[in-house]
Amino acid sequence: MSKQTILGRVTQLAKANINALIDQAEDPQKMLDQLIRDYTNNIAEAEEAVASTIGNLRLLEQDHSEDVAAAGEWGGKALAASKKADGLRTSGSAAEADTFDNLAKVALQRQLQSEKEARTAEPTIASQTEVVDRLKSGLDQMRTKLGELTAKRDELVARAKSAQAQNQMMDAVKNINVLDPTSELGRFEDKVRREEARAMGKQELAASSLDAQFEQLDSLGDGAEIEARLAALKAK
Repeated sequence: MSKQTILGRVTQLAKANINALIDQAEDPQKMLDQLIRDYTNNIAEAEEAVASTIGNLRLLEQDHSEDVAAAGEWGGKALAASKKADGLRTSGSAAEADTFDNLAKVALQRQLQSEKEARTAEPTIASQTEVVDRLKSGLDQMRTKLGELTAKRDELVARAKSAQAQNQMMDAVKNINVLDPTSELGRFEDKVRREEARAMGKQELAASSLDAQFEQLDSLGDGAEIEARLAALKAK
């Protein structure tokens, strides 16, 4: 997988609108589970590719550092050879002086080559550094997005369970309403009240019967008193 392909995929996934995807899904939880798997797999692949890209960049940087160091070393050798040639020429050893001047030229040529290689690598290092930075940023965004997806999935699962519990409760309440036990209690209460009323009626009836008997006794008593008083009058 090329760096550009990875970068495009990372960028696309990092910019994904979770809410829009959820709105379009027939089964949001199943869709989120699939997205989480996709993100996890893509993050793993991208991490491998980014690690490889970073490794290549570090090799380029090491080579560049070595070229810069080599250019410095060859410059030092060229200076040392040139000084040696000047000393020999001063002492009259022209032939040896030329030899060291030639060595200085060779060292300068090596220095130029190292500097050229270092300069050639710098644009590549700069572009690769930019790519690595963008890939790292994209990976961070993908990890953040994966966290959002997981949180959304957990939220939906919790809401679904809550809704299911509420529906079960409402179904139970509806069934209770259909077979309302309080209506049975009401009918039983009416029956009890009718029985109580019958008892009260019987008591009232019994009381009225006793009152009539006592009234008869009272009337008999009055009659006897009258007969007694009549007899007393006659005796006088």
